[in-house]
Amino acid sequence: MSAPTTTAPATRGDTRPQAQNRRPAQRRRWFTEVGWKYLLAAVILFYAMFPLVYVVSAAFNPNGNLAAANSLFSVFSLDNFGDLAGTSYWSWYGNTLLVGGASAIGAVLMGAAAAYAFSRFRFTGRRIGLTALLIVQMFPQALAFVAIFLMLLTLGEVFPALGLDSKISLICVYLGGALGVNTFLMYGFFNTIPMEIDESAKIDGATHAQIFWKLIMPLVTPILAVVALLAFIAAFGDYIIAKVVLVSEGNWTLAVGMFQWVSNQLSSNWGLFAAGAILASLPVLVLFLSLQRYIVGGLTAGSVKG
Repeated sequence: MSAPTTTAPATRGDTRPQAQNRRPAQRRRWFTEVGWKYLLAAVILFYAMFPLVYVVSAAFNPNGNLAAANSLFSVFSLDNFGDLAGTSYWSWYGNTLLVGGASAIGAVLMGAAAAYAFSRFRFTGRRIGLTALLIVQMFPQALAFVAIFLMLLTLGEVFPALGLDSKISLICVYLGGALGVNTFLMYGFFNTIPMEIDESAKIDGATHAQIFWKLIMPLVTPILAVVALLAFIAAFGDYIIAKVVLVSEGNWTLAVGMFQWVSNQLSSNWGLFAAGAILASLPVLVLFLSLQRYIVGGLTAGSVKG
């Protein structure tokens, strides 16, 4: 009877060359599957951050021109921020917050009311109304600035508060231009709310107003936050419509007023403009961070049903 044969265990020296040969293949596989994403993200991040860094550098450069800011942060001074006090910047800041805030609140209320009506009620002209809103929102509001100017010029002869050079008229223009897209955004979201909630509330004796304010509005908070944010940003950064409507310097918004600092190539002050732009970005940044948890849910939840 022959003795059983045993195989000698592989020594550590035998496995080391195999492990070394596998490492380059593993690196190549990691780069082709995952690594290139990090590289692409770094390029995109640099592309997005460099203009912001350049603007911040120009804001702290007292020379007032972009050529002096080519050497990033070579000079550090707060003179540009101090010079803002000698201009109408803070008056424009208040006008912009007023117009943006009123436009955001109005857009939420008007869009929610229209979306609730289209979602919950069945009436004559409902489909035609939805189609009309869809067609209207296909045309940018800037295409109608001539018509807006002539309309406000005529309207101001009867109601001066709704004519040219009025912040109220500018808010009304913003509300009318955003009504279509806001209604469609909210309409899809409202359709995701079960009708059984309305029916059970009606059985308990609730009115349509009570259902709308106490039941539906709390359930659609994400889309309300999204619409408010989009409306505020649109009004905050608009230049063309605000320039057409607002005439006097005291009623200008930040976009209109700050453009005057750089509109003349010979006397442009880019340092002052950059300092004003940094301070102007703070309200949008604060609002975006405070509503961030609602943004993704509000934009996507209404797109799966409607």
